[in-house]
Amino acid sequence: MSGANGYSILFEPVRIGPVTARNRFYQVPHCNGLGHLRPQAEAAMRAMKAEGGWAVVSTQETEIHPTSDLSPYAENRIWDERDLPALRLMTEGVHEKGALAAIQLAHNGHHAQNHLTRAPVLAPSDMSLETPYPKQARAMDKSDIREFRKWHRDAALRARDAGFDIIYVYAGHHMTLPQHFLLPQFNDRSDEYGGSLENRARLMRELLEETKEAVGDTCAVALRFAVDEMMGGDGMQAHEEGRAVVEMLSELPDLWDVNVADWSNDSQTTRFQPQDGFQTDYIKFVKQVTSKPVVAVGRLNSPDLMVSMVRKRIVDFIGAARPSIADPFLPKKIEEGRIDEIRECIGCNICVSSDTLGIPIRCTQNPTMGEEWRRKWHPEIIAPKGREEAALVVGAGPAGLECAMQLARRGYEVTLAEASPELGGRVPREASLLGLSAWKRVSDHRVYDLQQRGNVQMFTDSRLSASDVVELGIPNVFVATGSHWRRDGRGRTAKRGVEIAAGMTVLTPDDIMDGTVPPQGPVLIYDDDQGYIGGVLAEQLAEAGHEVIFATPAAVVSPFTELTLEQSRVQRSLIERGVRIVPLHRLARVGAEHGELSCVYSDKPQRVDCASVLMVTERQRNTSLFEDLRQLPDAPLRTLELIGDAANPGLIADAVYAGHMAARNFERDPAEVAQDIYRREIISLETAPGQGRGARYNTRPEFEHVGNN
Repeated sequence: MSGANGYSILFEPVRIGPVTARNRFYQVPHCNGLGHLRPQAEAAMRAMKAEGGWAVVSTQETEIHPTSDLSPYAENRIWDERDLPALRLMTEGVHEKGALAAIQLAHNGHHAQNHLTRAPVLAPSDMSLETPYPKQARAMDKSDIREFRKWHRDAALRARDAGFDIIYVYAGHHMTLPQHFLLPQFNDRSDEYGGSLENRARLMRELLEETKEAVGDTCAVALRFAVDEMMGGDGMQAHEEGRAVVEMLSELPDLWDVNVADWSNDSQTTRFQPQDGFQTDYIKFVKQVTSKPVVAVGRLNSPDLMVSMVRKRIVDFIGAARPSIADPFLPKKIEEGRIDEIRECIGCNICVSSDTLGIPIRCTQNPTMGEEWRRKWHPEIIAPKGREEAALVVGAGPAGLECAMQLARRGYEVTLAEASPELGGRVPREASLLGLSAWKRVSDHRVYDLQQRGNVQMFTDSRLSASDVVELGIPNVFVATGSHWRRDGRGRTAKRGVEIAAGMTVLTPDDIMDGTVPPQGPVLIYDDDQGYIGGVLAEQLAEAGHEVIFATPAAVVSPFTELTLEQSRVQRSLIERGVRIVPLHRLARVGAEHGELSCVYSDKPQRVDCASVLMVTERQRNTSLFEDLRQLPDAPLRTLELIGDAANPGLIADAVYAGHMAARNFERDPAEVAQDIYRREIISLETAPGQGRGARYNTRPEFEHVGNN
């Protein structure tokens, strides 16, 4: 199936209670690290989705009361009327682009810690907080429940006044009170809100009924509900209580937004769940028991899969969080028959890591994500070229490919030279490892785009010297020559490297990606990088039959992957494959037939016999070409810039971002470029009517471009 006509069913309008969506593309609620702290950035990001063709664009979870304070994370807030101007920025921006605006009202119960407000933490029953903070939530009594229902109703009325078209009751991801009341592991009450399923679902029903009564004449009321906890018989299952809840409330909401819990299951990475549409088996029963429209997710990238799900009456709406981040213009590209131009989500969860860190959202595939307001970046539009005519990009890794693609889009004659036989640099190399095959979409998308352009020449097996660059006669050069993994053990805990005896085979991740097979005998992996690559290599070598010992100064395997919701899966996978894990130990020395480890706390030594050591510690920048060019006499180059891992080794997302920024900033006024990084949203201190002196957001138009200070 190809072409816009084959996908026409995706562009049919769908009624949701009192409102109508223009098509079937629905950006479900997702966090972004912008929220109440950066409302102009939030509004610009959501409006970009609406411009890209999404018929419904949602906020992330929006705190309805100070007893649901998620600080330091920047979600939305609708505590009182003072939050409405910031929220109106979003609704007005989304409406201007022809989409409906949805808000996910949330009270997070014991998932909130209330660090900012220091309010009591509320829960169905007395219990510990979800985080390792020595504090407990208290069981809500009947008056607490009445108050909570009032808070939710008041928030719904405020949401209507802020311009939202769809208002959520949120019962998912193990994050909110309605779901906490529903699940026996959180609810051991013996009153009418506990015990039977009907009692445990009582609060959810009351919220739905009261929200519809308050705003249902003009706003649709949606229920976001996790039908399965993916815990087997230890939790709610879709074919048992999950289905029973949907049957019980089937016609009450105007829309069912269904998924699985918890967040790590709902937003699984391709490393552990490679199948797009992986939630279908859990949610496909919902349309059988309700006449109301259904939206569901599952990392849906394929238009053919989308059409199939609609035709099979599994869903009415194609829900997306991560695919809408990777490509905000996914709907328009399908509608216009530009399927090959879609930037497919790779399921790496770098977007999730941003929220976990409490910082603005970013994306490996889409470097403009989160920069729509701050840098005024548009994912599909870039300024035309200036006075210069041509540019040379040396290195076709993620930074070089992105830089070349954007320079070509601007209209420059672009020459791209890659030393190796394959375009893509580290991307196809890492994509060759166990579980990371989807990551190749990063290079595939950019190589395909460049191949379609008449103003681009690409060369592989073309290692350039400084004299080669000069001989080409192209005065603007971007050097993206990447980095390589160190073999000497230098890293976080060994700033000067590690003593290595002669006779030991010492390998690096580059060797494994080049196809080197470790010698017979145990492989000691020393992971001082503590990112994702050490765990991936351990899985791969164990899967290939090697005896693997995994040593790290960290307390767990691959601690970075806690940010991407994968850490428990990584560690479980290594344990299941028989990998011996030695946490909290640094590598002190490498002998001829062993490695010497040292406890990070006591320095107590531990000997590990092995036939080889795989160092996953630190990367060394490949800058020799750049240094040679910088030292050329007579300055034959007008532009010379080092980008990507050659400038700052990091994530693939960082390299793509660096390449994009270099292309955007080429020929711009340096002073203007310098200002961009400081553009921030400032809280204006004013006297609000009836409030006395207090801090609030000033959203007057003249303030939208203030903040370069």
